[in-house]
Amino acid sequence: MPKLTTPAIATGCLEGMDQPSIHVGTSAILRPWTHDDAPAVMEAFRDPSIQRWHIRRADSIDEARGWLTQWRDGWASESECHWAITTPETNELLGRIAAKGVNLWDGTAELAYWMTPAARGRGLCTQAVTALSEWAFREVGFHRLELEHSIHNPRSCRVATKAGFSEEGVRRGSARHADGWHDMHVHARLRSDQPSAPTRAASASV
Repeated sequence: MPKLTTPAIATGCLEGMDQPSIHVGTSAILRPWTHDDAPAVMEAFRDPSIQRWHIRRADSIDEARGWLTQWRDGWASESECHWAITTPETNELLGRIAAKGVNLWDGTAELAYWMTPAARGRGLCTQAVTALSEWAFREVGFHRLELEHSIHNPRSCRVATKAGFSEEGVRRGSARHADGWHDMHVHARLRSDQPSAPTRAASASV
């Protein structure tokens, strides 16, 4: 049965390009993960806050390396896109950001992120979300980016709001955490929300 619309993003768009590094001003860079990041990922997931909101831990470097393989494979399958947030000078891991649940037909994805304890409180997470959003809208042609967080996670809410993601409501009991079901606050940003001219917040290099 023929469809009456065309895809927002052509199949093969992501697979056909190298995953870029995306600069976040001069303070950080979003870059593809490598297997060498496994020790830093395992260390990051020792943080109670990351465990609480991302509902997992890494018990070994091999386990963390398995996650990295999945994160890297997501780009080739055009199902999800994952980046490490690092310092440009020393390559220190500051956090992670991802576009999950990629739907090329509708041009949608859901953002997820975390920051290491030492990288929090400097606005870097908001800048990373902004940089990735601008790349996704301008360079790939996404129509809508969503993100959601527990209503008990105000820090994530502030990141979403400051990055221009409008509040759209609450999905009741939609996510299960270690302490039970949580209501989730939904935010979204559309391509039409983009400013007409490029900003200095993000630039990409292959």
